[in-house]
Amino acid sequence: MKKSGMRPWFYILPALLFLTFFLVYPSIRTFHLSLLDRRSTAFVGIDNYRFAFTSRAMLIAFRNNLIWLVLFTLFTVGGGLVIAVLMDKVKYEPFAKSIIFLPQAISFVGAGVIWRFVYDHRPGVGLLNAVLTFVFPDMQPIGWLVNSDTATYAVIVTGIWVWTGFSMTILSAAIKGISDEIEEAARMDGANAWQMFWLITVPLISSTIAVVATTMVINVLKVFDLVYVMTAGRYDTNVIANQMYVELFITRHNGRASAIAVVLLLAIVPIMLLNIRRFQEQEALR
Repeated sequence: MKKSGMRPWFYILPALLFLTFFLVYPSIRTFHLSLLDRRSTAFVGIDNYRFAFTSRAMLIAFRNNLIWLVLFTLFTVGGGLVIAVLMDKVKYEPFAKSIIFLPQAISFVGAGVIWRFVYDHRPGVGLLNAVLTFVFPDMQPIGWLVNSDTATYAVIVTGIWVWTGFSMTILSAAIKGISDEIEEAARMDGANAWQMFWLITVPLISSTIAVVATTMVINVLKVFDLVYVMTAGRYDTNVIANQMYVELFITRHNGRASAIAVVLLLAIVPIMLLNIRRFQEQEALR
């Protein structure tokens, strides 16, 4: 009995060692560094956390992450769901979905570079301004990425362009799993397309929508690539992960960078726990 009781632990021991070495220990070490000074030599207590929650740079980062959280999640999940529904059971579905999913095959750095050219305000370079000035001849080119009023939203649009295809793919697979008998019964009861969407499709794939939404929220909290490539955090586009990079590699303040990393980790953990709980509830229903 004792031997059989130890066998499962023997099987998962490599994974536990891996997680301990690459996840648990670094997290504990990062928290320890967050309590030390710039050179990690003297204890400063919560001074680094005070900076993380009161400095102007971090307040702007928190504000921008909140904007990302609302707009990015809304449009990636909502847009992916609408596209998945509209493309369902049409002849050109595979081709259309492959085109929409294509940005996922591009690295985020590559996507940032592409959209920097799209947003460029120099004559003959920026595609968006070229189109707008062609349609509206009296319009002056807009510096989308060098204007604090538009830069954050311009970067968010790039993120939506990259991630909507991912949401569409997952949600489309969930829609394909809806039984044809349920849809046929609803049509026989007189349900129109709008009612089918809200009363049949959305409730039946609500768990998948929740998983995709939480995945997008996690992506928002750790967004870095696009912001760094497109604006480097200038023009009030800074986000939490970018500020962590600045503190670690630009100002060389290990304590502040570690404190920001801990704050970012604590922001992500509740979302992860929510996902785990939802998975457990789904397993219990099977």
